[in-house]
Amino acid sequence: MQYMLLIYAQEAGFQDLTEAQASAAMASYGAYSEALKKADVLLASNRLKPVATATTVRTTDGKTEVLNGPYADTKEQLGGYYLINVPDLDAALSWAARCPGASHGKVEIRPIWAM
Repeated sequence: MQYMLLIYAQEAGFQDLTEAQASAAMASYGAYSEALKKADVLLASNRLKPVATATTVRTTDGKTEVLNGPYADTKEQLGGYYLINVPDLDAALSWAARCPGASHGKVEIRPIWAM
């Protein structure tokens, strides 16, 4: 079954890291990605650009509205994702707990609704 692991963290937190801390953080994500690949469960992953680059579109009463930035005002922002294929939710939970994002933010696990 496919699950999306959505990584939420405070965007400013990464910007406040020293160069050595940022390098170590990126290395931990690299190692995690390699573990997913080695286990043959990784389908896709990517890091997202800062929320300042986001654009939100909504349509109300037939009129389209385009807004700069994210629509939701939250303490943590969606910073990236992993799409994995594992047997069940327990396996997805196990992989989410190992994600570096779980140690400095939150990892939301969502099953994919195949259409």
